[in-house]
Amino acid sequence: MKTINFSRVDKAKFLKTLNKRVNLYFKENQLKRTGNWKLYSKAVIMFSLFFVPFILILMVAMPQWVMILLMVVTGIGMAGVGMNVMHDSNHDSFSSKKWVNKLMGSSIYILAGNVYNWKVQHNVLHHTFTNIKDHDEDIDAGRIIRFSQHSSWLPIHKIQKYYSVFIYGLLTINWAITTDIKQMHRYLKRKLSYGDFPNPATEWTKLVISKIGYYALWIVLPLLVLDVAWWKIFIGFFVMHYTAGMILSLVFQLAHIVPNTEMPVPDKDGNLEHTWAVHQLYTTSNFASSNSFVNFYTGGLNHQVEHHIFPHISHIHYKKLAKILKETTKEFNLPYNEYKTTRSAIIAHFRHLGVLGKKPELA
Repeated sequence: MKTINFSRVDKAKFLKTLNKRVNLYFKENQLKRTGNWKLYSKAVIMFSLFFVPFILILMVAMPQWVMILLMVVTGIGMAGVGMNVMHDSNHDSFSSKKWVNKLMGSSIYILAGNVYNWKVQHNVLHHTFTNIKDHDEDIDAGRIIRFSQHSSWLPIHKIQKYYSVFIYGLLTINWAITTDIKQMHRYLKRKLSYGDFPNPATEWTKLVISKIGYYALWIVLPLLVLDVAWWKIFIGFFVMHYTAGMILSLVFQLAHIVPNTEMPVPDKDGNLEHTWAVHQLYTTSNFASSNSFVNFYTGGLNHQVEHHIFPHISHIHYKKLAKILKETTKEFNLPYNEYKTTRSAIIAHFRHLGVLGKKPELA
């Protein structure tokens, strides 16, 4: 795979100026860059959304349609834990204490994921090579959806703006079944890591044990406790994952697969036009950044511009940092991509899928 080289020339000193202003903000307000009581209380809410409905299903007799509704709530909580707790923790921004970040980051195991795989895919590949084909795996949906104009086109892509939304819901259930195995094999073979390269045997052992524990919790336990047909247990499991997968997929797509973001192509030597920081501005977009509910529930992932420039700062600070970043980009004549509402971002995303679905010479 071709090595990617970001420009090292920042003649305007954009990042230096931005960092100076952000550092001053934290110093003047005597704030830590990690989470505080707001984040910790939100973690309690998200874990409650995730587990309380499931516990009620196991302990209280109720109609089966109510069980399904509660599994939808569990899926909402599952996505909430992923965006608010797991995400910040595995960026080392949930807490200033490493052991707390490690503990809370391990919540990914009850979301069907794996810490090693996630840190490589997200922290290393996505945050470094954002929207660069063959390097950022988050824009690779295989052959079924064409997220980039640089990807191969197939006739089925003509209708991808209609069927893609149904595929989005399969994100986390794929983690549970096949994705983690494929990723771990690929990443260990390429010797990729976030930090020191781990012992492959240890990582495979963690993967097997965590998967056994995961299925024991979400499949075996309900089979033992509930007096319902086995296939209904699997339906509830699927409903939970489909709900979470739909939410997580859409939040990501609205940040990167929209018309106002770019998909840069390196030159023949692997060189890119911009520095890493400026590259993030061109490839990332915010949505509904003034909406308090969206800010709360998505864990600041609607503030993707701020997150990509400052991935090690907790999302609870993004609303304040947005003002600094927006003013600085304007001063340096750089893009600051955003959609005012979630609705406008969703419309833009699916229209963009329609454009990408057209046969290249017609697009």
